[in-house]
Amino acid sequence: MKIRCFLLSRAFVFRDSYFLLACTAALAVGLATGCGTNGSGSSSTGPVLSGNTAVTLLASSTANDQLSRFNVILTSLTLTNQSGKTVTVFTTPQTAEFIHLNGSVEPLTTVSVPQDVYTSATATLQPSGFPTCVGQEPAGGGLLTNAAIGGYTAPPKITVNLPEPITVTGSGMGLELNLLVSKSVSSFNCVSTTNGAASITPTFNLIPVTIAAQPTNSTNGMATGLRGVIASVSSGGTSFRVAGADGPTWQVNSGTGTLFQGVTEASQLATGMSVDMDVAIQADGSLLAKRVGVYDTNATNLTLASGPLIELASSVPALASLVVENKGPLLAGLEGGSLYFNFTNAVFQTSGQLANVQKLPFSASFKASNMVDGQNFYITTHASTLSGGPTYVPATTITLITQTINGKVTAVSNSGNFTTYTVALASYDLFANLAVQPGQTTLLTNPNTVVVYVDSNTHQLNSDPAAVGSLLRFRGLVFNDNGTLRMDCGQVNDGVKE
Repeated sequence: MKIRCFLLSRAFVFRDSYFLLACTAALAVGLATGCGTNGSGSSSTGPVLSGNTAVTLLASSTANDQLSRFNVILTSLTLTNQSGKTVTVFTTPQTAEFIHLNGSVEPLTTVSVPQDVYTSATATLQPSGFPTCVGQEPAGGGLLTNAAIGGYTAPPKITVNLPEPITVTGSGMGLELNLLVSKSVSSFNCVSTTNGAASITPTFNLIPVTIAAQPTNSTNGMATGLRGVIASVSSGGTSFRVAGADGPTWQVNSGTGTLFQGVTEASQLATGMSVDMDVAIQADGSLLAKRVGVYDTNATNLTLASGPLIELASSVPALASLVVENKGPLLAGLEGGSLYFNFTNAVFQTSGQLANVQKLPFSASFKASNMVDGQNFYITTHASTLSGGPTYVPATTITLITQTINGKVTAVSNSGNFTTYTVALASYDLFANLAVQPGQTTLLTNPNTVVVYVDSNTHQLNSDPAAVGSLLRFRGLVFNDNGTLRMDCGQVNDGVKE
């Protein structure tokens, strides 16, 4: 016996009278949801596709530790649906530095996109410098910051991979544009002084992201470690605009749950201040601040620079930092270079991004006497001019911030409430590569190894449980504990082949 159930003139055929109750339920659901048909009018159990969706484009990357900087300027992104119709998502250039986004996300822009099922995508870009790596020159042992490891050979129009078709639906969602760094740059010798050793073809995956009502990590709408300078503050002090240190500009709202560090409330924020913040992306693309860190409250002539420490002189209080992100008058126009800072009067501090630092079962300190090459810093200065040795640019604050390491687990243990993973690094990792340089003091016992501390607060986004032999990426704060590198880990991701 066949029973036909009619949903607004759409017939669904069931093979047995047993489904009569299910048919009645389907009618009720159909009336409430628009009958579950798609925009083309065919039967479907998926969402109704009509109108537009607020889509937030997120920048991210998947990388090992071979490169320290990779800046890209995207000039357009186009989606193509099942029937071949194209939709241009944006034509205003979007700039981002992708290596510091390894395992995390950064909002670029929010646009209105027609609801549909999209099966392919293309992007256009323009040259924006070269990926940067750092190493020691074999001949003299000197430091080489190689910002010309090849030519930008990518065609203006590139294909963006869609691991699966993307359904744009609902009031809001995210699209993660993930740079696959190893596939984007061919094999090369970082310390080679000969140019043309690599070809560069930026390769991306485009992945749909469901924005959670209460985002918790990079997979559901939380963006952490966004850095920049405040461009304006609303008259009520509840919202502010931030010029990002690597290109984007963000309009940010604060609320009763916003944690302020360095200042006590939003009204104390001022134009020109630098901030390090975590934000929850909302369904409409707006940003709600969860944490706002102000490490230098003096907004006058402030410049910030963030990136890894690459050289620490033992004879003078001077350090060299690779400038991965920067904002402010002193470094305007500087891209991918390194800069020497004098840290005689600098205030050393640790980012408040991870709340469990005081609970670690070791002395998690960061100061002038125990900083080491490879640690990631956030430096502020109020210098009006660049200066070389012996004075160098005076640093006002030096803050330890999170970074991502890629390595293989060689041992698993426990320490208090933490699970510890001993992680072996590749030889080109900055910790391993730069530990011994002429003119600096050796501080690390084993620079090829990091002990990673994971607790219940760590977001474990890896596909399989971590075990001996696992290749993983760990993101967190790296401390030098009397010669041993230890990380307070906030997030774990699948690793990248070394």
